[in-house]
Amino acid sequence: MYIQGMTKALIVGGGIAGPVTAMALRQAGIDSDVFEAYDRKSDGVGAFLTLASNGLAALRVLGLDELVGGLGMDSSRMRMLNGRGKELATFTQPGRTLKRADLYQALRDEAVRRGVRIHYGKRLDDAVVERDGVRAVFADGSTAEGDLLIGADGLRSRTRAIIDPGAPRARHVGLLNTGGFARGVTVPGEPGTNHFIFGKKCFFGYLVHPDGEVWWFANPPSRREPTREELAAITPTQWRARLTSLFRDDVGPMLDIIGATEHIISGWNTYDFPTVPTWFNERMVIVGDAAHATSPSSGQGASMAMEDAVVLAKCLRDVPGLPGAFAAFEGLRRERVERIVAQGKRNGSGKAPGVLGAFARDLVLPTIMRKLAEKNALAWMHDYRIEWDERILTPSR
Repeated sequence: MYIQGMTKALIVGGGIAGPVTAMALRQAGIDSDVFEAYDRKSDGVGAFLTLASNGLAALRVLGLDELVGGLGMDSSRMRMLNGRGKELATFTQPGRTLKRADLYQALRDEAVRRGVRIHYGKRLDDAVVERDGVRAVFADGSTAEGDLLIGADGLRSRTRAIIDPGAPRARHVGLLNTGGFARGVTVPGEPGTNHFIFGKKCFFGYLVHPDGEVWWFANPPSRREPTREELAAITPTQWRARLTSLFRDDVGPMLDIIGATEHIISGWNTYDFPTVPTWFNERMVIVGDAAHATSPSSGQGASMAMEDAVVLAKCLRDVPGLPGAFAAFEGLRRERVERIVAQGKRNGSGKAPGVLGAFARDLVLPTIMRKLAEKNALAWMHDYRIEWDERILTPSR
């Protein structure tokens, strides 16, 4: 390792990116502590996500692929339909869909097993670069010191704001999210097949777990960005009524699935970051959603965070000095992640296009998807692999 005397990294955020980053650093010979804002009572919350093949490959570098392979289900087959029940496209895109809470718990427990220390109830308030390191100050008044600080603290990253007080706000992309898990309902489709339905008024997706449970989400359009308080005030009963109204005129199992869902998850906004200008300073750097949040329509948010973790660890292992390592990390990641963010924005734009837009989408989407498949046009996204044993070379070397 070229960073002389480095012994400890402070990682802010204990979601997905934080524990994976800690395990990647440990594989590179760097010790770390993870600081999570919430306490353990936040376990069990959230919906589900898909890890694409590139994200699974990043986990394989860290020996985590078997751990994740036992969760959720294979979800490689995609089927797209419109609100009249007409099939628009079918295609294959390797991936695995997991409940978010299960993934959190598995990664956290494995990180602890590997010797990573995780501290709960530690919300970052400030961080100060000092002569020999960095000092983190938490909202409860406690502090921690290390050689570097990594912000894996998500969309509303405090680390990002400390590095660059002028950092841009996330962009609201005009869609809300909600969903749930339904039981006792029979729906079309084989287990693990993603069904994406472009309803007349709202986008809907579902897949069937091998045990029969139906995992689903919906993206109600919203030109205005509701506040978190406004969204929290919407009751499950109100969500059920709203979704029923949105899908009443569509063909498909949406109403049956919604009706069979005991608890509809409280809604949240959809955001992305077209670009975050500054990723690092002398001793701090951001990863995952803190640096490049993407719309869920890309199917890449968690996978990009896992790639970040491995690439950053390699840079810290191979490149002399923190500024040089951070610059190498940004140089290896920025173009790729911003391209994925842009792809996610394009994917999401067809979810609430209006009457004329829907007509055009239904007309051209089958051709577009067929050509993408023929040309393997998204291979740049899904075939990305990180070779751990390859050294990162810099101009100075």
